[in-house]
Amino acid sequence: MPYDFKREFKELYQPKSTPSIVDVPAMRFVAVRGTGNPNEEGGSYQQAVGLLYGISYTIKMSYKGSHEIAGYYPFVVPPLEGLWWQEGSVGVDFTRKQDFCWISMIRLPDFVGQDVFEWAVSEATNKKDADFSKVEFFEYHEGLCVQCLHVGPFDTEPATVAAMDEFATGEGYVPDFSDTRLHHEIYLSDPRKGNPEKLRTIMRHPVRRDA
Repeated sequence: MPYDFKREFKELYQPKSTPSIVDVPAMRFVAVRGTGNPNEEGGSYQQAVGLLYGISYTIKMSYKGSHEIAGYYPFVVPPLEGLWWQEGSVGVDFTRKQDFCWISMIRLPDFVGQDVFEWAVSEATNKKDADFSKVEFFEYHEGLCVQCLHVGPFDTEPATVAAMDEFATGEGYVPDFSDTRLHHEIYLSDPRKGNPEKLRTIMRHPVRRDA
């Protein structure tokens, strides 16, 4: 059975629709940075997502080729994730989508280091005849966060954020946003398919103990 991060790390990928505190370990990602409205048809965000899946599936399907990756094991490509912020703001203002800065990313298995990543970029570039120069190997240690499963359209996320803030405060935590600790979303549903009211998105905000 292929290794599935959602199954192996239920605390991180199968949270309840009520807030909880979680300590997120260091992880490796394939990532693309950009700015602007993620809903722009054919825009930089949608292009970035295509690049991420191109690299992820190149690694996943590598066993079918001649290149052997040390420690390789079959795996399910993890869900798309995103770190979001706006310059000069704490947290995010969901009404100003054009001002978004983002890092779009997909988690990598532990056997993928810089060398495997560089091979995958070269392989994908040659096979797909596309420019993968914006893709980077991204290591991220998120640490202590409040998280919650949001069910519904992205535009209703502020209500879930409010519930997360209220819960964290009640548990003795305060927000801990910084240049590296950001609004984080994990997309368990494809927004291009199905009913927006049933979209499932994990939301995380960085916190620390209130001194």
